[in-house]
Amino acid sequence: MNPTRWPNSASTITRSDVPVSNSPLKPMHAPESNVSLVPEAGVVPRARLAAARVLVVGDVMLDRYWFGDVNRISPEAPVPVVHVQKQEDRLGGAANVARNAAALGAQAGLLCVVGHDEPGERIVELLKDSGVVPHLERDPELLTTIKLRVLSRQQQLLRVDFENTPAHEALLAGLARFDEQLSKHDVILLSDYAKGGLTHVTTMIAKARAAGKPVLVDPKGDDWERYRGATLITPNRAELREVVGQWKSEDDLRARVTALRTSLGIEALLLTRSEEGMTLFTADGGERHASAVAREVYDVSGAGDTVIATLAVMLGAGLPLVEAVSLANRAAGIVVGKLGTATVDYDELFP
Repeated sequence: MNPTRWPNSASTITRSDVPVSNSPLKPMHAPESNVSLVPEAGVVPRARLAAARVLVVGDVMLDRYWFGDVNRISPEAPVPVVHVQKQEDRLGGAANVARNAAALGAQAGLLCVVGHDEPGERIVELLKDSGVVPHLERDPELLTTIKLRVLSRQQQLLRVDFENTPAHEALLAGLARFDEQLSKHDVILLSDYAKGGLTHVTTMIAKARAAGKPVLVDPKGDDWERYRGATLITPNRAELREVVGQWKSEDDLRARVTALRTSLGIEALLLTRSEEGMTLFTADGGERHASAVAREVYDVSGAGDTVIATLAVMLGAGLPLVEAVSLANRAAGIVVGKLGTATVDYDELFP
C-alpha cells in the first residue's frame, strides 16, 4: 500500500482505514442517515478491566526505528544520506496488540513464535517491561521479523523488512500451548500479519468457540475461510475489498458484508473506514456507525492493533459490543496522535 500524506501531519502514514479524521474542526458523519450511531460509552472502573483476561495469538515482530538528520544527497546515488543519531525498538504485530491490552490494565497473555536471534531476544526483553505474560515458542531456524523504519524530522524515509516462516514443529508446539491457555482466558484475539504464526487459526477458532470463548480476528489476505466461526472480525476497507470486491453504495456494502458473514458463520464485522469512522455489522441485521474522532492525525502505524485490543479488553470486562466499539473508536483517536506503534493507557481513555 502506498504511503498517504494527510493534511496538517508531519509524518507519512503507513497504514490506512483506521477511525480518525483529517479535519481538526469536526468529526465525520455516518455514511447514511438511517444508520444507527454507536452510543458514547461511560467510564469503566479499573477493577473491571483488571479482571479481563485476553489471550493474543499471532505474528510478532520487532519494530525498529532509526532517527537522524538529512543534510546531503549521496554521491553514489540520488538518495538522502541519513546520519543516524538515535535508535529505538518497540514491540510490533501481535506483541503490540498484547501491549495495548496490558496498557489498559487487563491481564494480557501472548502466544507466538520467535527465533533464537538478536531481535528475538530483544522482544523477550521488551515483553518483560510491558506487563504482558509471554507464552513463547522458540524456533532456532526462524529469523524473527523486523520492520526497520528510517526517519528524519518525524518523516519516514524508508522501511526495510526481514522475515521468514516458523517451522512446523514450533507451530504444533504453539497449538498445544494454546490448548493449555484456553481455559485461563476470557477472550481470544487472533492477530494475523501473514507471517505464518497463525497456520492453525481454523483449529484455534473451533476450539475456542467450543469452549464458549469469544474470538476476535484482525484478518490478512483474501482467504477468510480460515476464520470461519469467529465472533468478530475487524478489517479495514482495503482488506475487506480483497474479499468482497469493490462496493458501489452503502446498500451494496451492506449486502456484501451480510453474505460474507452468513457464509462464514461470523457473528459481527467491524469495518474501520479512515476519515469515515467505523461501522459495525451484526448478525441480527443491525448496523451502527461510530464517527471519526476529531483529531489532528500524526501517525496511524499500529492503530488497528489498538482498536482490536481495546475491543477485546472491553468484551473481557463484560461490556456490550456497541460500548466496546465506542471505546475502541476513542482509543484510536488518541493513538494516532503518537509516533509509530504506541499504546493508550487507562487515564488517557478515561480522562
